[in-house]
Amino acid sequence: MVVIRLARGGSKKRPFYNLVATDSRNRRDGRFVERVGFYNPVGSEGSENLRIALDRVKYWVDNGAQLSPAVERLVKEHSAKVSAAA
Repeated sequence: MVVIRLARGGSKKRPFYNLVATDSRNRRDGRFVERVGFYNPVGSEGSENLRIALDRVKYWVDNGAQLSPAVERLVKEHSAKVSAAA
């Protein structure tokens, strides 16, 4: 089954996460099918901390992918921000 989840990157005490579509049997930071965005929880105020390709997330969900709880929260937050800006 395909799942969209966070893959951790960055350095010690400075996390950076990629939102990836991957097989659920793969390791957290292992091989993935597609990178659909990123999340930087410790980014500076002026920088972009969250970017999600909502069209690609919708594509994967329409094809049976499941979102992890953290990714589901981030997608809701991002889509609310995008709709408020438009």
